[in-house]
Amino acid sequence: MLPDPLHPALVHFPIALAVLLPLAALVALVAIRRGTSPLGAWTMVVALSGLLTVSAWLAVQSGEAQEEVVEEIVPESAIHGHEEAAERFLWLSVAALLVTTVGLTTGRAGRAGRLAGAAMAVVLLVAGVRVGDSGGELVYEHGAANAYLDGPAGAADSEEAEGREDAETHTAALGNP
Repeated sequence: MLPDPLHPALVHFPIALAVLLPLAALVALVAIRRGTSPLGAWTMVVALSGLLTVSAWLAVQSGEAQEEVVEEIVPESAIHGHEEAAERFLWLSVAALLVTTVGLTTGRAGRAGRLAGAAMAVVLLVAGVRVGDSGGELVYEHGAANAYLDGPAGAADSEEAEGREDAETHTAALGNP
């Protein structure tokens, strides 16, 4: 069964991959410098970049699907800022995938693709931090998560407490301990 809302569950994948990608690129570049074949060392970077692009696309799609629910609580400008940052991150991830793929080739083009791909990985990390920051702002400053609660926060807990008090009062009135 899928979580509801789905967006908060999906957004952690591109964030984690955006952190791992620059590290993988650095490790691959060092390995290539030490004599490992570029194809062997760089393949993991391209694979991570592909996963990042797919996960970013899924995160954007799920965010758009759940926008209607959240916009009743969160100001449109905050949602729009987050959406723009997420779309920018997605397009940067597509560009990074294309550039890192060039890194699989040999010669000057491959070398340039690997260096540019490593630089793009760092750019993606910065862009990912910005998307995560604006998403956190939606949740923690604007209360976006409240859109998925059945009523006002804590209402269910107070109703439960009232129900227990009523039961205790009724039991005491009947003379039962």
